[in-house]
Amino acid sequence: MSKKVLITGGAGFVGSHLADGLLRAGHHVRILDELTPQVHPSGRPDYLSKDVELAVGDVRDPNRLREVLAGTDVVFHFAATVGVGQSMYEISRYMSVNTQGTAELLQAILDSKNPPEKIVVASSMSIYGEGRYICSECGKSASPAVRSVEQLKSTRWEMHCDECGGVLKPVPTDETKPSEINSMYALSKRDQEELCLIYGRTYGLPVTALRFFNIYGTRQALSNPYTGVAAVFASRMLNGKPPLIFEDGEQMRDFVHVNDIVRANLLAMERPESNGHVINVGCGKPITIRTVAEILARSLGKDVLPVITNKYRAGDIRHCYADITKAKMLLGYEPQVTHEEGFLELAEWLRGQKAEDKADTMLKELSTYGLTA
Repeated sequence: MSKKVLITGGAGFVGSHLADGLLRAGHHVRILDELTPQVHPSGRPDYLSKDVELAVGDVRDPNRLREVLAGTDVVFHFAATVGVGQSMYEISRYMSVNTQGTAELLQAILDSKNPPEKIVVASSMSIYGEGRYICSECGKSASPAVRSVEQLKSTRWEMHCDECGGVLKPVPTDETKPSEINSMYALSKRDQEELCLIYGRTYGLPVTALRFFNIYGTRQALSNPYTGVAAVFASRMLNGKPPLIFEDGEQMRDFVHVNDIVRANLLAMERPESNGHVINVGCGKPITIRTVAEILARSLGKDVLPVITNKYRAGDIRHCYADITKAKMLLGYEPQVTHEEGFLELAEWLRGQKAEDKADTMLKELSTYGLTA
């Protein structure tokens, strides 16, 4: 049955792909988006479907929220200021948009005469901090605290077992791992997740929180240096420069294609089994940051090697990749896009794009606040 769907922050990379998926499924899609210049320098993006009803506005504006919620059946709450590094020095803005914006959305829903039937909130793997580990020597499992600035300054990237001193090796991270917040961005994403879940439990509104891992694909904001690392690397390469990699490049992440993210969201909307749950959405296979740069260069046909800076960035973690068992059980989710396929598709799209490389600007900003060295 066709539904009226609201996507907050839906003009962006992931939200616009979700809009396309919802339209293909026969739903009516309304988007609330501020069209922030850092992400949308030209206003409404060309890739946004003409069948989407776009309402330009701030998620913190109660009057605008009241307007866009009218007649809405399902809300996908994607509105957020993103980026770990920038969150460490634009603290007020991140907490205002992400935390207060979510509070305003829920207040507007509470005050609505006809509230939606479900909320799907975009959460983040960043709230885990470090992922789960096991000691390579004694086999002890571990959930280490985030690395100290002193450790990062001494370029001791890996963590060691408290029992025997062996190097800790990453294993899949499941939803029961305790949160170890390491950035303002992560804190604000946990706020978004918990606010929505508390509201759902209190008022009997079905809520599903999807913890996205590292999403990549077409439509990423290439000139935003605080967006996903694949887009940042691509911007460098398109401008004839090598990608800059923090630490030693061996840090592991879970890169999941945007089409798989869309699939998971559609399943979350349709499956009541997901109500009240927090669910990881990733590909379940780790890949190093160095390998991402190499695959992307190969896909673009660029003979360029990444520069391993051996610098740290405050707020970054070492390793984390998803255990997607729960997504398989509750959503029937299976990732379908391999890294090779996904990065090749991204490269084909990138060849037709222009990108302003702002990586050096980002480094200067982080250095100004003592957030990298």
